[in-house]
Amino acid sequence: MFSTMCALDAAGFEPNAGIPANVPELAELKLRMSQQTGPATEALRKFYREHELSGAGETLSRYISVGLVLGAPPRFPYQFEHDILPPDVLTVEGFNTVLANFYREAKLNVEWARYSPIYDRELTRYESPTRRALFVAAGYLREVMAPKGGRMFTVYVEPLTGSHINFRNYAEHYAIVVGSPKELPIDDIRHAYIHFLIDPLVLKNRNDIDKKSALLQVAGKAPGFPVEYEHDFIGFFDECMVKSVELRLKKMTPAELENALAESDRTGMVLIRPLVTELKIFEKEGPAMNYYFPEIVKHLDVESELIRLKSVKFAAAEPPKAHFSDAANDAKTAPAPETDLERDLASGDRQIALQNGAGAQQIFETILAAHPDLPRAEYGLAMASVLQGKASRAEELFEKLVQDSKAGNKAVADPSILAWSHVYLGRIHDLRGDRDLALDEYSAALAIEGAPEAAKKAAEHGQAEPYGPGAKSPDTGRP
Repeated sequence: MFSTMCALDAAGFEPNAGIPANVPELAELKLRMSQQTGPATEALRKFYREHELSGAGETLSRYISVGLVLGAPPRFPYQFEHDILPPDVLTVEGFNTVLANFYREAKLNVEWARYSPIYDRELTRYESPTRRALFVAAGYLREVMAPKGGRMFTVYVEPLTGSHINFRNYAEHYAIVVGSPKELPIDDIRHAYIHFLIDPLVLKNRNDIDKKSALLQVAGKAPGFPVEYEHDFIGFFDECMVKSVELRLKKMTPAELENALAESDRTGMVLIRPLVTELKIFEKEGPAMNYYFPEIVKHLDVESELIRLKSVKFAAAEPPKAHFSDAANDAKTAPAPETDLERDLASGDRQIALQNGAGAQQIFETILAAHPDLPRAEYGLAMASVLQGKASRAEELFEKLVQDSKAGNKAVADPSILAWSHVYLGRIHDLRGDRDLALDEYSAALAIEGAPEAAKKAAEHGQAEPYGPGAKSPDTGRP
C-alpha cells in the first residue's frame, strides 16, 4: 500500500493533499515523489493518464483496491484468484508491472526504511483501542476471535491516504485501510469487523432471507434510502444487521435507543428495529450467533412489518456528502461525490467479490436497463453468469463485448476486459469440445495490446492444454 500511494503521488494525484498534522514528515515524501524523474516514472504517469478517473475519491478508492490485492515488492504479484477480482481492479490491470519498475527506479525500499518508524508509531496508536473494540464485538456475538477456514480481517494503517477510509473484501479476506487522523476511526473499524463476522451468516442463510424481500419495496420508497441497496435485499439485510449490533453495543438509555430506531425507520433502514428486538432475545438466551442467526431470520415477520411501516413517515433526502476530502476537510477543494452509477457498479462488484452471482446479476441488469451497452456492466453481468454456471449467457455477453470492440466502439477499449473476454470464450469452447474455436480465442487474447499479464498467462495455459473440469489454471488456481 505504501508503494501504491507513493506511485500515485509520483503520477500526479494531489501530491500535497491529505497529510494529517500529526505526521508532517510525510509531506516531504509526497513532494519528493511528485518530483521523481526517469523512464519508469514517465511510464507510470502515462499509465495514470490513460486510466484517469473523473474524481479524486474514485481514483483513490480504485488504487487502494489494487494495492490490497497486490503481493509483496519487488514484483507485486496478485494475491488472490483472478475470478474474485472486481472490475474496478481489472480496469487498471497491468499497474503492478508499472509499479514494480517504479519501485526499483524510485528506490522505494530505501524510502520505506526511512519512514517505517513513523508507521510503527501510528500502528501503536491504533493497536490497543482497535483490539479492545474487536474483542467487545466478538464477545457480544459469542464468536471466537481466531483465524478459521482461511478467513482474515486486516486493518491497514496508511497515513498517505489522509482522512479517507476504504473497506474491501475479496472472498474470505476482509481489509480496511485507514489514515492517521487525530481522532482514530475506531467506529469504522468496528463496523467493518462486524461485517466480517456477520457476512458469512447472511450468505449461508440468503435463501431464507430472500423470502422476506417484500420489505425492500417499502424501504426503497424512502427518499434517503441508500442507492446501493435498491436492488440488493441481501446486502440491505446485511447492513441492517450490522447496524443493529452496533446499536446494542452502545450504552444507550431506552429513550436514546428509541430515537435511534425512529431515525433508522425515517431513512428507510426499516429492518434495524425488528432486528434489534431479536438481538435483545439473543442477549438473554441465545447460543453463539453462528447458531442463533437462522432464528433471527425466521422470526422476521414480513406481514407485521408491512403493517407497522404504513405509519412510518420517511424523511426527506439529505444533500449528498463528498466521499473524499483532504485532512482539513476543506469544502472548497473537496471533489464531487460518486455518481449513482458509480455506486451501483461498486455494489455489483462487491457481489462478485462475495461470489454472489445472483445478486450481481440483478444489480448489473438494472444498470444496463438504464445504461444500455455499458461495457463495465456487461462484463460484470458476464462474470455473474460465470459464477452461476450460465455458460450460454456468459458467452453471449463476452462475444458482444468482443464484437462491439471490432465494430469500432471506443467505449469497449479496455484491454483487460477484452483480453479476459477472449479467455473466457476460449474456456467455454474448451468445455464444449470445440478446441479449434478455443485456440482462436486464446490467440486473440494474446494479440491484444496492453493485455494484463495474468490474462496472457491464462491464454498461454489454454493454448498448452484444453480447459476442463478439474483443471487448474495459473491465474485462478481453481477449476
